[in-house]
This record gives sequence, C-alpha cells and structure tokens, in this order.
Amino acid sequence: MVDRVTDYAEKVCSGQVISGKFHKLACERHLNDLERQNTEDFPYYWDCESSERVLEYAEILTIAEGDKPKPLQLMEYQAFDIGCTFGWKKSSNDKRRFRRRYKSISRQQGKSMENGILGTYIAGFSGYQHGKLFAAAPKRKQSKIAWEEMMKFIQADSDLSQFFRIQEYKHLITALNTNCTIEAVSRDSGADDGFRPIFCSLDEIHQMRDNSIYKAMYNGTRSLPETLISMITTRGKRLNSFCFEMDKYARDILMGLHTADDFFVDIYCLDDDDDIWDEKNWIKACPYTCADPERLKILRQDAQTAKDMGGSDLADFLCKSLNLWVKNADDNFINPESWKACGSKRNLQETSKQYKKCYVGIDLSQSGDLTSIALVFPLGNGLYYIYSHSFMPRGRLDEHQETDLAPYALWEQQKLLTVTGGAMDFMNDYGFIIRHLSELKEKFKLEFLGIGIDPHNAGGVMENLENFGCPVVTITQSARSLNDATRKVQLLVKGHKCEYDEKNELLTWSMVNAAVVNNSFGEIKVDKRRRNGHKEECKRIDPVDAVIDAFALEDMNKPSEITSLDENLEKFLKFMNWK
Repeated sequence: MVDRVTDYAEKVCSGQVISGKFHKLACERHLNDLERQNTEDFPYYWDCESSERVLEYAEILTIAEGDKPKPLQLMEYQAFDIGCTFGWKKSSNDKRRFRRRYKSISRQQGKSMENGILGTYIAGFSGYQHGKLFAAAPKRKQSKIAWEEMMKFIQADSDLSQFFRIQEYKHLITALNTNCTIEAVSRDSGADDGFRPIFCSLDEIHQMRDNSIYKAMYNGTRSLPETLISMITTRGKRLNSFCFEMDKYARDILMGLHTADDFFVDIYCLDDDDDIWDEKNWIKACPYTCADPERLKILRQDAQTAKDMGGSDLADFLCKSLNLWVKNADDNFINPESWKACGSKRNLQETSKQYKKCYVGIDLSQSGDLTSIALVFPLGNGLYYIYSHSFMPRGRLDEHQETDLAPYALWEQQKLLTVTGGAMDFMNDYGFIIRHLSELKEKFKLEFLGIGIDPHNAGGVMENLENFGCPVVTITQSARSLNDATRKVQLLVKGHKCEYDEKNELLTWSMVNAAVVNNSFGEIKVDKRRRNGHKEECKRIDPVDAVIDAFALEDMNKPSEITSLDENLEKFLKFMNWK
C-alpha cells in the first residue's frame, strides 16, 4: 500500500524537499515514532489504511471557489499533516492518538481548507453518532471561515450534499447519517462555555486574547474516546499572547523538550539564520505559494514593497508571508537547544556514588503554587550536576494543569513532582520538603554545604532547615543579589558545563519558560511573570529560582578576593620600594 505520509517524511529528512527546521522535526518525529511503535514506552501504532482513507476522501472533494469548480488535489505537505493526524492509533483501543493539533503556516496556504476537510470527514464518516463539532473564534466572522469551507465542500458536490443538511441562517450543518452537527460559535455566542466537541476548528488563534475558548473546548473532551481540537494560525505580532505561548510549547514538543504524544504539531517558517530576502527560503513558510510561478511572482512583489517601505509593511511581511514572530522584548534565560545538550543519563543515585557535597536551593511558593528544591553538585573542573524536585498541593493540581498547559499529573507519576495533601488542600505542606531533603541526605549520604532560600515565606521552615547542621542563608531576590549566579548558570548551559537528568521534563519546562529582566545597572535576574494581554501569568519558573539560589550560595562560600585596607597598603608600599 502507498504510504504518502511516510514517503514524504523520508524525502524531507533526506533533504529532497526544502523545509524549515520545525517542519523537518515534525517529519523526524513521525519516522522516529515508527521505529518505536507498539512498545511499552510508546503504546501507539501507525495505521496506513486510516491515513490513506482520509486522504482519498479529501481528494474526491471539489473546490468551488474560482472560475470553475475543480477537484481538490492535496500538496504533499498537506497530505502529510492530514494523514499523520488520522493515521496514528492507540494500541489499547485502536482510537486516534492525536487529540490536539497545532499547525502554523503563512497565510493563503490552505490551512482553513484543511480544517474543512477534517470537519466534514469526522462529522459524516467517522462513525461517531450525535457528536458535536464546532468552528470557534472570538468573533462570529472569524468562526465562519472554517465553517464556510465545510459548507462549500458540501454544496459543490451533489453526492456529498446528500449526507448533510445546511442551515446557513443558524450557521449549522447536520450530518444526516450520523446526526452529528457542525456549528460556528464565537465568544459573543458563548464559545467559552462548556462543550463536548468531537472536533473543533480554532482558526487564527493569534487573534485570541487568551486561552479561554481553547480551554472551554478542550476541557470538555476528557470523557470522549476520540476528539480533535485543531488549532490553525499564522503567527501574529502580539508576543504576549496565548498564541505565542502555544507556539512555544509546540516548538518545545518538536525539539523533544516536552513529551506530548497526543499533540500533533507542524510549523512552517524560515529558520533563524535564513536570509529573508532570498526567495529560495520562502518555500519553508509558503509551500503552496512557491509551487506556482504566478503566485510566487506576487509574493516577490510584496517582498520588494516591504523592503522598500520597512516599518509596519516589513513587520506584516515577516509575520504573514514568512510566518515569523517579531523579536520578543523579553530575553530568554537560556537557549533551549543548549539546555537540551546538557541533558544526560546521569541521575542523583549515580552522581552520589562519587560526589557527596552539594549546595541546596529552595524556592517556596507564595501560595498554593509550585515549590521547588535544587541540589547543585560541583564535579570539579568547572562542571556541575543539577538535581531538581518540586511540590504542589493536591487542591491546585487540576487548576494549574489547565492554566499552565503543563502535564503535572504525568510529572507526579514520573516522581518529578510530589503532590501534597488531599483534594481540599490548597496550600503546600512544607513538612514534605523537609522530609524529602532528609531522605535524600540519609539515603545518598550527602553533605549539604549550605542551604540558600528565598526569604519570602521562609520563617516557617528556618528552624527545621537549621537542623541539617549547615549554614542556612536567605538569598535576596533582586537583580543585584542574583546577577552573578544568573549569568553563571547561563554561561554553564551555553558551554555545556552542567548536567541534569534528561528525564526531568519539569525542570526543562521551567528552564525554557524563564526570561530575564535588567535593572538600571544592567544586572539581571530571572523573571517570574510576563504580561499576557490584560493580565499577568506566572510562568512557573520556581525550579529555576531554586537552582539559581543554590549557585548564589556557592558564590558566597568562595574565598573572598577582597583584601583589607592594611593588606592593600602593604602591597602598595612593597611595590614602591618604600618598605
């Protein structure tokens, strides 16, 4: 059987198809998953028949828009994204693997049309009865884009129209053989209320001011055996936005920084070091446009205008035609790829066989948020090993899992996170932290060289910490106090001079989330908060704070290079031969 998805992925990965870094990573992900399918660590399998079935369905559809109707012919990249979404199945129940989908590509590349294909296929031919499907957006006009794509497919084909009833005045399509409905909804019409969608098209999410519509749709799917929340967008200009956060999460998945096996991701954009004016690179963001000489000619004209005018025209060209974000005002704390390169097979048990001395950093949450500890082991020759563990009250787990786009429940199973108390406990029990440190110290025969702790909320644990028999130092959380330690961690990561357990996704998630801010003296510290639209969101960088507190304590323990006034005077007199 022909396997268009795998054939295309192999061509991309071998360099036969020009592609950007993230699209290549999406193809590599598919090929790597084929190698490990139906294993204990990866309980999914590739069903080529299901993939080809949806592609065959797509190519019997008719494109009505234009001079005259014409049969839909998928381009290879479109066949990859659609086929991959439907071809992967769960080994446990043969249901689709992917429940979420994020595709980012330049405008006018057919992404709304793709959601139109997915919606009509799921509604009419997936076999699910009485399901609810939605096209959702902040405004009704936006939500109708993908919905109208579905309507046009149905109206353009007399055979297909027999399976559906369209009530355009209601923005409602009903699949007659399954009783599934497809409805266009918006925030104005209650799109952020509760739903149980078997499919939802979220179009141009860069225009969403927050994640409320996404969460309303996705939260209603937990009891469904199959669902697909399909987000499609071209990148926008608002970097402090839900779309930017989702895009960052998607990139991290492709780079292997996060594991999200239920999430299909593909991103088409230029690479960081690409020349934006070299039209050979444009195919990475505009594969549909660049496949036709006439469409490419128009893009070339748009590029020249943007180059000549600059300003807002240039910004629009970068975003809409090359699918690039305008540079963020926030500075990343570390480079994600450098951090990933520091990951190793080394864990605490292996480290402690040779190294016993370590510095402890503790970041206590202000309320029932994430609380973290870090152990930093000097390994000699400027090398370090970092151990990290976090804590969260049971009563806050579900809330933070929804707001943070973070799999806290999975991290609890992986023993990266200790969840304290019961369902009605909303504050961290710091006794768990003391016990965890005690258990580590006793089990691995560790010697704590000192404990550095954020002074906020530290009063309740200081006495218990002093029982460890080492100095307990409060680390002021200011750029002046933390500048040296923050820069040291940046340099260690950049130079691959530190190691951590590569399985610790919680630590990685925190590291790649963190940004830095400067004070008026140019000193830096990691930033716990960024603006997101009209409100602030915590980025849960507590593990990073704990690591930096430990390094700050190490710097304090180093012998001072500052000599006394008498010692300096003595050296000066000797130099001048006056003594």
